[in-house]
Amino acid sequence: MNHSHCRWIFLYLAAVMLPAYVTQAQDRGQARSMVISRYGIVAAESPLAAQAGARMLERGGNAVDAAIATNAVMGVVAPMSNGIGGDLFAIVYDAKANRLYGLNASGWAPRELTIDFLHRQGLRAMPQRGVHSITVPGAVDGWQKLADKFGRKKLAEVLAPAMRAAEEGFPVTEWVSSIWAPNADLLRNDEAAARTYLIQDHTPKVGEVFRNMDLAWSLRQIAQHGRDAFYKGEIAKKILEAMKRHNGTMAAQDLAEYSAEWVEPLSTTYHDWTVYELPPNGQGIAALEMLNILENFPLGEKDFGFGSTKALHAMIEAKKLAYADLARYIGEPRGQKLPVAALLSKEYAKRRAQKIDPDRAACEVAAGELPVGGDTIYLSVVDREGNMVSLIQSNYESFGSGVVAPGTGFVLHDRGGLFSLDPASPNAVAGRKRPLHTIIPAFLQKDQVRVAFGIMGGWNQAQAHAQFVADIVDFKMNIQAALEAPRFTKMTFSGCDVFMENRIAGNVRNELTSKGHQIDVRGAFSSVMGGGQAVLRDFATGVNYGASDPRKDGQAIAELPPE
Repeated sequence: MNHSHCRWIFLYLAAVMLPAYVTQAQDRGQARSMVISRYGIVAAESPLAAQAGARMLERGGNAVDAAIATNAVMGVVAPMSNGIGGDLFAIVYDAKANRLYGLNASGWAPRELTIDFLHRQGLRAMPQRGVHSITVPGAVDGWQKLADKFGRKKLAEVLAPAMRAAEEGFPVTEWVSSIWAPNADLLRNDEAAARTYLIQDHTPKVGEVFRNMDLAWSLRQIAQHGRDAFYKGEIAKKILEAMKRHNGTMAAQDLAEYSAEWVEPLSTTYHDWTVYELPPNGQGIAALEMLNILENFPLGEKDFGFGSTKALHAMIEAKKLAYADLARYIGEPRGQKLPVAALLSKEYAKRRAQKIDPDRAACEVAAGELPVGGDTIYLSVVDREGNMVSLIQSNYESFGSGVVAPGTGFVLHDRGGLFSLDPASPNAVAGRKRPLHTIIPAFLQKDQVRVAFGIMGGWNQAQAHAQFVADIVDFKMNIQAALEAPRFTKMTFSGCDVFMENRIAGNVRNELTSKGHQIDVRGAFSSVMGGGQAVLRDFATGVNYGASDPRKDGQAIAELPPE
């Protein structure tokens, strides 16, 4: 065989084989690759915030330092969704001790905010905006407790990137601009809010530079004086002046006496994985109950594959059952006994699973009989030593209460809007009580693998957590594919309405409709489904992985190896 003939055969084989190889390499269900590194990774909803965290790791900080730095920058670049006027929850994994720590930094209602007081104001339901929706913001005390227990850096260094971003300004991104714009009228209702968040009476457009000198001042106060600046010092004075101006009930003692709380995470097993959530007053228990119910169905097996009618029907119905129990039984754990152990019982979940009719959607679901006995940001961090942080922080609705204390540069949240005025409810409003919370961080582990993850979005969160876990455990996805996978969400607690992304097959949606589901089809990567971040540590290899949801502007960023 001569040389030219050999060359012709080689070119022919290359032409035949190369396209097949390329197709195999590129034909996958996820749009982004995971970020993979032997060093730390920060996954956040803003590349600027994630970069601030990654740089903190490069400068010798650990996962907690990076998480606080990232969160602080998120409060600058996405002020409608989070900031020092909101609450915070976190799960911290201490690699050396192989132990999880939970932090509940959600604030309580002012002592004088009671059902009787609100009735005297002519209110028959909790206000969703304004001064009477404001509870004490817990985020800053949460930062302090995280830094004191785990941090290596001083708050002044950790908060420096956020201060610079607030002073120098930043170009507003697509996602942030789109959720800023609909709130223009809300901001105009409060003079200080309009002055802080509007530029010549309009919300910032995509690419327009936004600065917040007042927020830089507040962050500098915290950097210099710690949490006392917020709860007892100059920031507290400005908050209390605003409360008085708006005829609010918050007093100096409500701020000064507040303290975030270290808590023990709750857990359940889902097949051979262990899933962790924080205990009430958050909704994390609903994710665990939903998973316990789903364990009674063969997800991932024949006829119950990913995106199948049977799998989606089971998941939607499990959501309804778990959330009915959440609404009936869960609220502030202090001062009242909540049936946490009963709700997490595998036997109870089995009985709840038997309520699911495989052929028909249930439009009205009651809470089970127990045996006696918004807007948000999420971020996750893993450092080179394997320490991990799962952190979520929120104003509740976009721009919270709509109230800004003049000179502070941040909006006060409206988390009190989640209280009930029903005195029989475990979530009835009362002074020094915390409301039922939507924001929840999560953690997942098996053998030598640890995953810190979360998906924000109001009442979407627990059901999104359960879907993420099922995607990994039952449908064998990696963390990036699991974040990108098409989701459903049901924001209401009754009815058969459910949102679904249009990537769920049309024939499946038709079959679900025939079972009674009332489907509202959304876009391919709908903001209604929330947005998540995740980091994974494989301790067997010492390798870290990061993932970021394309439903947000975010990114997973690895720290550079040390020189």
